Amino acid sequence: MLLKREHLEAKQSELYDAIIVGGGAGGLSAAVYLARYNLKVLVIEKGRGRSFWMQELWNFVPEVISGKELLQRGQQMALGYGADVLNGYVEDVEDTGDEFRVRVKYRLKNSEYPVFRSRYLIAASGIMDVLPQLASMQNVYEYAGYNLHVCLICDGYEMLDKRAALIAGSEGLINAAFVLNWFTPYISVLTMGAFSVSASMREKLAEHGYPLIEKPIVRFLGQNHIMDGIEFADGSVLPVDTGLIAMGSIRHNAYLHRFNLDKDGEDLQTDEYCRTSHPRIFALGDLKKGLNQVSIAVADGTLAGTMIWRDIRRQAAPRKWLTNLRQTEMA
Repeated sequence: MLLKREHLEAKQSELYDAIIVGGGAGGLSAAVYLARYNLKVLVIEKGRGRSFWMQELWNFVPEVISGKELLQRGQQMALGYGADVLNGYVEDVEDTGDEFRVRVKYRLKNSEYPVFRSRYLIAASGIMDVLPQLASMQNVYEYAGYNLHVCLICDGYEMLDKRAALIAGSEGLINAAFVLNWFTPYISVLTMGAFSVSASMREKLAEHGYPLIEKPIVRFLGQNHIMDGIEFADGSVLPVDTGLIAMGSIRHNAYLHRFNLDKDGEDLQTDEYCRTSHPRIFALGDLKKGLNQVSIAVADGTLAGTMIWRDIRRQAAPRKWLTNLRQTEMA
């Protein structure tokens, strides 16, 4: 059921088997599996996650579709199997020992703060890529996800032998140029003047023939979502065929602040079934250690959903064919 305001009071009194924070590819995969295991599951989705902005998924079979369409189909499937879905923002999670209590901000205006209960929690809230902050962010959105990319693994092939602008958010992220050059050598590195570049990095870029441009970006140029140039504050224009934004990302995981979960850097450590160091918390996709890909997140959802079902099944009494048992006892 797609939950609305009128459902909140009744649903707060229920105990879900699992609450999934995040309705991206991984969260919806987990929801589908949990619902098909005949478990009660709630997906809480804040909206417009990373995959929402993917205009075309070229590397996820069976067909090329947009990220938005993938999420719509996944949500419809989860709802069809009986999962509940709520559009809201998870602010806090508390573990009482027997259950999780998940506090949600529902609606931006006239907000309400329902608390939902579950036996297991799946963290699938992902990350958001940092984008260049221009005077007109609509200008950025016009091209981001089309030929202005944020994922080298996803979209490197689309940049094959094209004139590429690498927009870096720090000196360390300039190193993406030396991976991008597997696909194209025609790379210009842009810093927007946001940080200083060391002499050793300047020398390395010069050795590869990659221009370093440190002027602020005013706007992206092009039409019909296809960028063909970048204009700078001094009025100059860099002609390009494509671009890669490497400015880091923001993890949506503040709701886990009560839990001292094992990490590798900023990534959550999990076992082979996506279970974290807390036995009833699972982490999927971009929040965990591993490759940030839709295909990986979908597989993670399958693993987490299946392991939760195994846990619950092993704790439950077996279902018996009572009529046959009675007949046997009477014989």
